Amino acid sequence: MIGLDDLLGIGRDGADISVLQMGLRAVVIYSVTVVIIRLGRKRFRGRATAFDIVLGIMIGSVASRAITGDAPMVPAMFATGVLVGLHYLLSVLTIRWEALGAALKGQPVPLVRDGVMDVENLRKTHISEDDLREELRCKGIRDLREVGLASLEGSGSISVLRKSNKTKVVEIPITEGIQVVRVEIAQ
Repeated sequence: MIGLDDLLGIGRDGADISVLQMGLRAVVIYSVTVVIIRLGRKRFRGRATAFDIVLGIMIGSVASRAITGDAPMVPAMFATGVLVGLHYLLSVLTIRWEALGAALKGQPVPLVRDGVMDVENLRKTHISEDDLREELRCKGIRDLREVGLASLEGSGSISVLRKSNKTKVVEIPITEGIQVVRVEIAQ
């Protein structure tokens, strides 16, 4: 009878693992990693900050080494769980201490305020005016004057808030009860 150790090639060097064993390891590692990430709550599966990307790279590295036999399988999966636990702990701490959150995740950098580009911040963030205009067009904005605030977020995405469209509507009756002229005056 073949044991689990034999089936997965546990305790063997990477060069001694068969194709079938490596395939079965991939299934096990994938399944365990998905469960670990799911236990990590939605925080890890939502918007990706540099903080989250580092976790993904590290988990991928540890998991791939376990699949290929370059690292022992059970300790590698334990290490993956520790990484997700550490990530969770840091995310809780960043909620409690804003300075830690800003250090780990970054803060928004304003790129446009009230329709005016902040050229200094564009330069600091290495975003060209053309790149910014392209991003605005992708969000349905043709003219900078439509933008109340556009910021480079910690995730690397650009968020855009349109200027509030304050208009005054005046209705002028032409024929009583029948015709009305409606005039909108932009403020």
